[in-house]
Amino acid sequence: MTPASNSLAPDSSSSESPTAATKPATFADLGLSKALLASLKAAGYEKPTAIQQQAIPHVLEGKDLLGSAQTGTGKTAAFALPVLQKIMGERSAGGGKKGKPKIQTLVLAPTRELAAQIGASFEKYAGPGGPRQHVVYGGVSKRPQYDALQRGIEVLVATPGRLIDLMEDGVVHLDHVHTLILDEADRMLDMGFIHDVRHVAKILPENRQTLMFSATMPPEIQRLADRILKDPVRIAVDKVSSVVEPIAQSVYFVEQTYKVALLLQLLADESMKRVLVFTGMKFGADRVAGKLEFAGVGSAAIHGNKSQAARTRALDLLKEGKIRAIVATDVAARGIDIKGLTHVVNFDVPNEPESYVHRVGRTGRAEATGTAITFCSFAERPDLRDIERLTKHRLERLETPDGLEPASAFPISRKSFEDSEQPRRRGGPGRGGRGGRGGPGGGPRGGGPRSGGPRGGGPRGGGPRGGGAGGRGAANRGHRG
Repeated sequence: MTPASNSLAPDSSSSESPTAATKPATFADLGLSKALLASLKAAGYEKPTAIQQQAIPHVLEGKDLLGSAQTGTGKTAAFALPVLQKIMGERSAGGGKKGKPKIQTLVLAPTRELAAQIGASFEKYAGPGGPRQHVVYGGVSKRPQYDALQRGIEVLVATPGRLIDLMEDGVVHLDHVHTLILDEADRMLDMGFIHDVRHVAKILPENRQTLMFSATMPPEIQRLADRILKDPVRIAVDKVSSVVEPIAQSVYFVEQTYKVALLLQLLADESMKRVLVFTGMKFGADRVAGKLEFAGVGSAAIHGNKSQAARTRALDLLKEGKIRAIVATDVAARGIDIKGLTHVVNFDVPNEPESYVHRVGRTGRAEATGTAITFCSFAERPDLRDIERLTKHRLERLETPDGLEPASAFPISRKSFEDSEQPRRRGGPGRGGRGGRGGPGGGPRGGGPRSGGPRGGGPRGGGPRGGGAGGRGAANRGHRG
């Protein structure tokens, strides 16, 4: 990576991040304390990543920060290390005075898995005797969370929904918060948490430091940044919406009915040791995992209908090598950090190109190599073009195995299947937009009363995949995992 040349240019409301010539090369050069340096050494960290080199000095200086960074670039340490140093420094300056700790740092994350990962990172970096921290998220009992909050903590990592619940219960008090961190802000927008985030930011002390990280910068996220950040430093270690370089990206053109067969053929390669397979919907994850298990490939599914215990157990089985694949939806996979994840397979092409960036970022983490493979059906070609347009990268075309190629399902040439430039329409008569999977177009494959029949032409423009309200199925995100 070449982060210096890819930094966002400063404007009238932002400061410039360090140039390549001034970047430090070691953690000691970043101004971190001896205690944190010892913890980093014990954890096996040898040198800072690009995002850490650029962000840590600014955070230590108390500046607000807007960071564009992909998953796997080390951004958790980029905010956790300076925040811990600030808390530990204040504790020392106060003579180690006793009393019930107050929440000084609030970290908001979109999913349980990401929140748990951030909490584990804080604990690892702080070492024994470090600031007290706790993670809260939904889907589990509130009682242990009540107990931890009543004992007092200094760092709270939370998903927005559970945080609001605990605030309404009167057990969370944020009047001593001096640092707010929003991680993966674009995903919080996608999941409908943006109003909760605004509400929390509004009630926090105004004289706080705010750090905001997002892999992509849609207009709504930029507006949020303009509202809650004060003269922020803007940094980017990769161009917005890019995929980190160590990831090899490729695509097979294959119809939906043959995707499981293709996946099983690929899994015959023993180099696919730890594989994360993405499907568009929850029932699809269960179906694919079940077929893999039936074929003798150890697998498990994780999605929003699974308990947190079941999701954690599945991840542990993969990390321990007891299964080879996890089949997940986008939402459930946010925050998954599996060391040595060799492959990501997009069983279904995401109908939001930004989701592709997040998916493939699960592999190739911390500058390791990784492989991302996409299965693209005839109907998914427009989504593939959107991905390649966003990332400015053409996926390598791989030869589909005999018997699974598109010609076996459609009487068209491979070139027509791959390169047809038929534009995607969003609503209106004719084929219309896709409207998401299982949206208001009369069921998961469309053709319902609001789609005007299986070939569209109705008042809402429905298409063969269920046109409903047209477009990319934004209204259906709550049903995708």
